Parts: sequence; C-alpha cells; structure tokens
Amino acid sequence: MAITNGTNLNSVPAAIKQTLTSNYLDLSSADNAGWGQQYVPDLMEKEAEVFGPRTISGFLAQVGAEEAMTADQVVWSEQGRLHLSYKGDIDADNVITVQCDIDENGFATDGLLTHGVRLNDTVIVAAPTGVFKGVVTALGSGATAGDITVATYDGSTIPTSGNTAEKGTILLVYGSEFAKGVGYNAAGAATTEARTANEPDFKSFTNKPIIMKDYYEVSGSDASRIGWVEVSGEDGQSGYLWYLKAEADTRARFTDYIEMAMLESVRGSGTNAVDTFLGTPVAGNDTLVGTQGLFDAITDRGNVTSGVTGVNAATDLAEFDAILAEFDKQGAIEEYMMFVNRSTSLAIDDMLASMNSYGAGGTSYGVFNNSEDMALNLGFSGFRRGSYDFYKSDFRYLNDLATRGGINAVAGSDAIRGVVIPAGTSSVYDQTVGASMRRPFLHVRFRASQTDDRRMKTWVTGSVGAATSALDAMQLHFLTERCLITQGANNFMLMK
Repeated sequence: MAITNGTNLNSVPAAIKQTLTSNYLDLSSADNAGWGQQYVPDLMEKEAEVFGPRTISGFLAQVGAEEAMTADQVVWSEQGRLHLSYKGDIDADNVITVQCDIDENGFATDGLLTHGVRLNDTVIVAAPTGVFKGVVTALGSGATAGDITVATYDGSTIPTSGNTAEKGTILLVYGSEFAKGVGYNAAGAATTEARTANEPDFKSFTNKPIIMKDYYEVSGSDASRIGWVEVSGEDGQSGYLWYLKAEADTRARFTDYIEMAMLESVRGSGTNAVDTFLGTPVAGNDTLVGTQGLFDAITDRGNVTSGVTGVNAATDLAEFDAILAEFDKQGAIEEYMMFVNRSTSLAIDDMLASMNSYGAGGTSYGVFNNSEDMALNLGFSGFRRGSYDFYKSDFRYLNDLATRGGINAVAGSDAIRGVVIPAGTSSVYDQTVGASMRRPFLHVRFRASQTDDRRMKTWVTGSVGAATSALDAMQLHFLTERCLITQGANNFMLMK
C-alpha cells in the first residue's frame, strides 16, 4: 500500500521573515475577484489549527529536573563497580595477563596494567579450556604488572591459550584464604607482593553549558496595524494584531530549540572551524564549544540497540530479553520509561498482543472485556518482563516531520527510534557542592545567580511600548545558558 500526498499539501514547516500571499488568502487575486467586487465574501476569520500542537517540548520536564549553577562547567563522579572481574588471556600455564581499563560490560580492556587482585585471593578463572578455581600465589610487577599466577585447588593446569589478542579468559575474585598464624603476606612472598588495601574507583565526567539566543522584531507601524485573520497559538494568544502571533511563535520555537539542543548537541573537537567561528580555541580543549546532549551521552557512555535486523528496536521478546540482559550487567534498575516513535510503538503493541493465545483474530488482546459495541483498544502503555517494568510513551519529537521525524526518514541505520530511560534518582558526588546528592538521572543545569537568572531570560528593547531606545521598532529577546547532565548513562538505552 502506498500513501500519496496531494500536490498542494500544506507541508512546509519553515517560518519566513514576512507574510506572503502564497501562505494566506489573497482576496485581491483574479480568482477571488478582489475586495472591490460587489459581493461580500463569507470570510472565515479564525486561523485553522491544522497541525495540532506544534511544539515538541515537554520531554525533559517529564523525566528530569532543573537546577541552577554558577560555574563554567559541571563536574560529577559516578561510583565504580564493587567486585573485581577482569578480562585477559593465559600467556603461560596458570598465569593470567589482565588488562584493566573497564569496558561497558564491567570487564577490563587494553590499557593500564594495574588491577585490584591481591595475594591469597580466591578466584574463578573461566578459560577457553574450562572453568578453574584457585588461589592467587604471585603477582607480576613492572612490565608484567598484569600477570596473575593462580594455583588451582584440584592441582590441574590452566593451559596457555596462545592467543592474547582475543582475551577470552575472565578472572573473578570471590573471596580469600589464609593459612593459620600468618599475616597478609604468604611465607617467602616478595615485598612487592604485599597485600595492600583496595581503594574505591570512580569515574569523573564533565559537561558545559551553551548560550542560546534569538529575538523577534516588529516595526512600530506594523505593531499598530490590524489584520483580518484572527490569530491563535499554543500560548493562548488571540486577536487581530499579527505581531502577537509572530512573537508567540518565535517564543515557542525558541523553547523547542532549548529542548532539541539538550537532546542533539555534541561537543567540539577544539581544532575545527566551529571552534574558530565561536571563539579562539585551545588545541585539544573540547570544553570551549558545544555541549553533550542526551543522544550523544548515551552513544558515548550508554548502550545502543539496533533492534531486529536493524529495522525496529524491540519487536519481539527475544530482543527485549537481550535488552534486559544488558541492564542486568548495569544497575538493574526496576523501572524504565520508553519514549519511542510511531513504528516502534506499534511494533511493541504487536509484540504484546501476540502473547495472547486468542489474539490471532485481533479480538481479545488487552486486559478488558470486549463487546461488539465498544472500540477495541489495540495499544499498550506498559508491561513487565522479568523484574523490569517498562512504561511506553510516544515521543513527538521522533515523529514530527519538521523535527527528528524528517531526519529519521533519510538517516538509515542512524535513525533514532526511541530512548529507554531509568526512572527515579541516582546518588552521585557533586564536586561543585562538595557532597553526595540524589538527583534524577536526567537534569538540566542553567546559569543563575542573584544578579542574573539565565534559565529563560526575556527582555524588550526599542521605542514600541516602554521606550528604551530610538529604534522605531520593538525587539523581544530570548536567552538561555544551560546543559544537560546525564548521570548513570550505562543504565540508558538508545534505540536505532
């Protein structure tokens, strides 16, 4: 089936600097005989609202909070994992070489040859040749600091794997064992192998606010000129003065830009033309321009699913089970909110409907009693799978042709189908406040002080109304300075 649009479809969403007859009724044209005709037209003054609610803001208000800041950047830290688990390879019999930069699954990857494994730790070694349990009897140092020698309880040998590139061995510390009457060091152990205390590990993250500006201008003459179209808008403005609508639309568009920037923004590299255009850059300093929005934060520090065959995310329980398995590796937060586009929303509805053994005919799915006189509810707002609760909501930003909906149509594999966001709050150490605090996983920081509140700043200049200058016009200015803080991004999922 194909959908064909009319040749005169009202699908141009972009604003222009003036009103033209191509966008509105022209009663001076030949087709309408002009205002000079002897017959009065039946004029419908009220502007028709054909696009419904045109704004997309409100997403962050549902899932986050706003908080003032007084610095040039926000710095926060997130706790590390509690238990010691490393990936590595067996370079010699019973010697596991681990790499200790932790990846997204909590395992070690290539990087610093330091770890928290100590003498007398009891470990499980999952090697390509089997699973072994033993005690750590020696640790490497210097160039071999990643070497861990394990003596197995059953006396078996953990054979060399011979392929260090694969790092197919996992080492997990599950306890310790000491002989009677000995200290923390085994008899004959070298001083460099002393059992030391492990320090908690954490990661520190930063983000910086960006300044956004816009303004609307109307001349003094136009501000006093009445129109024949009765305007209407999302903010409740009405009347026959056109600048009321234009000003309100500019404000609504700026409000949407604020939210879109918090979703889409990325940080600059410090070495490109953007940095040069917005300010003198310092080589390698990525704090000068840009800010990290939600989508970039999840891509950088969270999880991304491409769904079944890369078409739709979460179209069956097998795909959802894979998502649950990923969340199990992370914080295992029980409640999640899903904000998805139309195709993914329908796919999830179909997935849930297929669980009903009587739903093949489409007559009885959903938790309600159907009758021939009622409308069949074919949608679902949430479900529980395993120990997780998911609440589904449409994300207008991903559907609207004038926003991400139009981008997704041509983005291919990079099209964003939805986001899965944990509900509730997280505990982090805020270095600005100097204390551990609980905050929503998503919250916006805006610049504010006793002198200037830059959350959403508006002011009027010109000679129209309260005169502030000799300009024969009214200029309405908008400004904000803010950034989005995505805490615990490892618990988020971006659907592509």
